[in-house]
Amino acid sequence: MGTWVWWLVAAVGLGIPLVVTAMPEFGMFAAGAVAAAVTAVLGGGTVAQFLVFAVVSVALIAVVRPIANRQRRGRPELATGVDALRGRQAVVLERVDGNGGRIKLAGEIWSARSLDTGRAFEVGEQVDVIEIDGATAVVV
Repeated sequence: MGTWVWWLVAAVGLGIPLVVTAMPEFGMFAAGAVAAAVTAVLGGGTVAQFLVFAVVSVALIAVVRPIANRQRRGRPELATGVDALRGRQAVVLERVDGNGGRIKLAGEIWSARSLDTGRAFEVGEQVDVIEIDGATAVVV
Protein backbone atom coordinates (compact mmCIF):
# COMPACT_ATOMS: atom_id res chain seq x y z
CA MET A 1 0.00 0.00 0.00
CA GLY A 2 1.30 3.43 -0.92
CA THR A 3 2.05 6.21 1.51
CA TRP A 4 -0.69 8.31 -0.04
CA VAL A 5 -3.28 5.84 1.28
CA TRP A 6 -2.05 6.37 4.83
CA TRP A 7 -2.32 10.11 4.37
CA LEU A 8 -5.93 9.70 3.23
CA VAL A 9 -6.63 7.48 6.25
CA ALA A 10 -5.15 10.23 8.43
CA ALA A 11 -7.36 12.81 6.67
CA VAL A 12 -10.45 10.74 7.39
CA GLY A 13 -9.26 10.19 10.96
CA LEU A 14 -8.91 13.96 11.39
CA GLY A 15 -12.29 14.53 9.79
CA ILE A 16 -14.10 12.48 12.43
CA PRO A 17 -13.25 14.80 15.36
CA LEU A 18 -14.13 17.74 13.08
CA VAL A 19 -17.66 16.41 12.77
CA VAL A 20 -17.96 15.31 16.40
CA THR A 21 -16.49 18.40 18.08
CA ALA A 22 -17.20 21.04 15.42
CA MET A 23 -13.62 22.31 15.77
CA PRO A 24 -12.57 23.56 12.32
CA GLU A 25 -8.88 23.09 13.14
CA PHE A 26 -9.30 19.35 12.60
CA GLY A 27 -10.60 20.08 9.11
CA MET A 28 -7.55 22.18 8.39
CA PHE A 29 -5.27 19.35 9.51
CA ALA A 30 -7.30 16.96 7.32
CA ALA A 31 -6.74 19.28 4.35
CA GLY A 32 -3.00 19.18 5.13
CA ALA A 33 -3.13 15.39 5.11
CA VAL A 34 -4.85 15.41 1.71
CA ALA A 35 -2.15 17.76 0.39
CA ALA A 36 0.50 15.36 1.74
CA ALA A 37 -1.28 12.47 -0.03
CA VAL A 38 -1.12 14.42 -3.30
CA THR A 39 2.59 15.01 -2.68
CA ALA A 40 3.06 11.27 -2.17
CA VAL A 41 1.22 10.47 -5.41
CA LEU A 42 3.43 12.96 -7.28
CA GLY A 43 6.52 11.17 -5.97
CA GLY A 44 7.56 13.42 -3.11
CA GLY A 45 9.66 11.84 -0.39
CA THR A 46 8.66 11.35 3.22
CA VAL A 47 10.27 14.59 4.34
CA ALA A 48 8.49 16.51 1.58
CA GLN A 49 5.17 14.93 2.53
CA PHE A 50 5.55 15.94 6.18
CA LEU A 51 6.66 19.44 5.18
CA VAL A 52 3.62 19.84 2.90
CA PHE A 53 1.34 18.57 5.67
CA ALA A 54 2.81 21.02 8.18
CA VAL A 55 2.90 24.02 5.82
CA VAL A 56 -0.65 23.55 4.50
CA SER A 57 -2.11 22.90 7.97
CA VAL A 58 -0.37 25.87 9.59
CA ALA A 59 -1.18 28.15 6.65
CA LEU A 60 -4.86 27.23 6.82
CA ILE A 61 -4.96 27.80 10.56
CA ALA A 62 -3.09 31.11 10.25
CA VAL A 63 -5.28 32.43 7.42
CA VAL A 64 -8.72 30.85 7.72
CA ARG A 65 -9.17 30.89 11.51
CA PRO A 66 -8.84 34.70 11.96
CA ILE A 67 -11.22 35.28 9.04
CA ALA A 68 -13.77 32.89 10.56
CA ASN A 69 -13.48 34.56 13.98
CA ARG A 70 -14.07 38.00 12.44
CA GLN A 71 -17.13 36.71 10.60
CA ARG A 72 -18.51 35.17 13.78
CA ARG A 73 -17.99 38.35 15.82
CA GLY A 74 -19.31 40.65 13.10
CA ARG A 75 -22.62 38.87 12.76
CA PRO A 76 -25.51 40.93 14.18
CA GLU A 77 -27.57 39.36 16.91
CA LEU A 78 -31.10 38.45 15.96
CA ALA A 79 -33.57 39.89 18.43
CA THR A 80 -36.62 37.70 18.98
CA GLY A 81 -39.67 37.76 21.21
CA VAL A 82 -40.06 40.77 23.47
CA ASP A 83 -36.44 41.78 22.81
CA ALA A 84 -37.44 42.54 19.21
CA LEU A 85 -40.07 45.00 20.45
CA ARG A 86 -37.67 47.29 22.31
CA GLY A 87 -37.11 50.50 20.39
CA ARG A 88 -40.19 50.07 18.20
CA GLN A 89 -42.86 52.71 17.80
CA ALA A 90 -46.46 52.21 18.84
CA VAL A 91 -49.74 54.12 18.65
CA VAL A 92 -51.70 54.99 21.78
CA LEU A 93 -55.21 53.46 21.76
CA GLU A 94 -56.22 54.45 25.32
CA ARG A 95 -54.58 57.22 27.34
CA VAL A 96 -51.21 56.02 28.70
CA ASP A 97 -49.82 57.43 31.95
CA GLY A 98 -47.83 56.11 34.90
CA ASN A 99 -50.74 53.87 35.91
CA GLY A 100 -51.46 52.24 32.58
CA GLY A 101 -53.16 52.44 29.20
CA ARG A 102 -53.23 50.61 25.87
CA ILE A 103 -51.09 50.81 22.74
CA LYS A 104 -50.96 49.07 19.39
CA LEU A 105 -47.49 47.59 19.00
CA ALA A 106 -46.44 45.43 16.05
CA GLY A 107 -50.07 44.83 15.11
CA GLU A 108 -51.06 43.72 18.62
CA ILE A 109 -52.75 45.51 21.48
CA TRP A 110 -50.55 45.82 24.56
CA SER A 111 -51.06 47.25 28.01
CA ALA A 112 -48.63 50.09 28.55
CA ARG A 113 -47.42 52.57 31.10
CA SER A 114 -45.33 55.69 30.87
CA LEU A 115 -41.72 55.55 32.01
CA ASP A 116 -42.13 59.03 33.48
CA THR A 117 -45.08 58.73 35.89
CA GLY A 118 -45.90 62.42 35.45
CA ARG A 119 -46.15 62.17 31.65
CA ALA A 120 -49.33 61.13 29.83
CA PHE A 121 -49.86 60.24 26.16
CA GLU A 122 -53.19 60.79 24.46
CA VAL A 123 -55.01 58.64 21.89
CA GLY A 124 -53.32 58.69 18.47
CA GLU A 125 -49.87 59.77 19.70
CA GLN A 126 -46.76 57.89 18.63
CA VAL A 127 -44.69 56.49 21.50
CA ASP A 128 -41.41 54.59 21.67
CA VAL A 129 -41.18 51.33 23.56
CA ILE A 130 -38.27 51.40 26.00
CA GLU A 131 -38.74 47.98 27.55
CA ILE A 132 -41.24 45.22 28.14
CA ASP A 133 -42.06 44.60 31.80
CA GLY A 134 -44.00 41.33 31.94
CA ALA A 135 -46.98 41.94 29.65
CA THR A 136 -46.71 45.73 29.87
CA ALA A 137 -44.80 47.96 27.47
CA VAL A 138 -42.96 50.83 29.10
CA VAL A 139 -43.08 53.82 26.76
CA VAL A 140 -41.79 57.36 26.33
